[in-house]
Amino acid sequence: MSLDLTRILEGWDFSPDDVTTRLVEGDDGRQKIQLRLDLGVLQLEMNGRPDGKQIDGEASLLQFHQRQQREHDAANPDGVPYQLETEDCTALMREGVQFYHRYICFWQLGRYELCARDTKRNLELFRFVRSHAKYDRDKLQFDQWRPYVTMMHTRAVATPLIELRQWEAALSVIDAGIEGINRFLQDYGQEEQAQRVGELLFLGRWRKEVLKESSPDGEDDDSEADPIAELHGELDKAIADERYEDAAQLRDEITRLENPPPPSHPGGH
Repeated sequence: MSLDLTRILEGWDFSPDDVTTRLVEGDDGRQKIQLRLDLGVLQLEMNGRPDGKQIDGEASLLQFHQRQQREHDAANPDGVPYQLETEDCTALMREGVQFYHRYICFWQLGRYELCARDTKRNLELFRFVRSHAKYDRDKLQFDQWRPYVTMMHTRAVATPLIELRQWEAALSVIDAGIEGINRFLQDYGQEEQAQRVGELLFLGRWRKEVLKESSPDGEDDDSEADPIAELHGELDKAIADERYEDAAQLRDEITRLENPPPPSHPGGH
């Protein structure tokens, strides 16, 4: 059997501007996810850890540490609580990256219920690390992802509800996502940065769109300024003034706010 990937990748080109993914049937008869990279492919299991491994009988490293924490704290009710060392956090980060790769594939494939499952799992990971990591720097390495994963979880849960025209339920989910990101800002004393958080602006604009679609005869809610609309105005002025470098920067900022990317960190999730 040849180990050359050429045949597998033939006719399936990598797109740097999109998530290039597909479902295939594995040799074991079960579906697998493949994620195209520029120089190859990642293959992920549909359930459990994306690499298909178990950790000491547990379905994931997170569940292993959760079991260890319960056992430790039960045996030491008056002692030092369970703590994650930096090397523990590094391993949990690697596992979180696997789930990140899988949930962006599920989103691209329209498997929203599975995207919601995996984003919920990574949000649980962040909570666990916040509670048990020994060092604040390790907590922040995970928690910086909370707004992005909250946004993706909100999109994965609300999108099927919108497709079913269950407006009230969809708006409730979006509101919960907005509240979750605002809580993140409060946790770090960054409330004044709300108008610069792309995930928060995205959900706010989406909420207005859903509200308008659910009641097309209703009045638009323009009580709050739209930072993205203001940036578009600045962009038009920059182009008119032939300030093309400023215009390019404004376009990048508008793109970032309209479709927030994950935090730029090697190995993020």
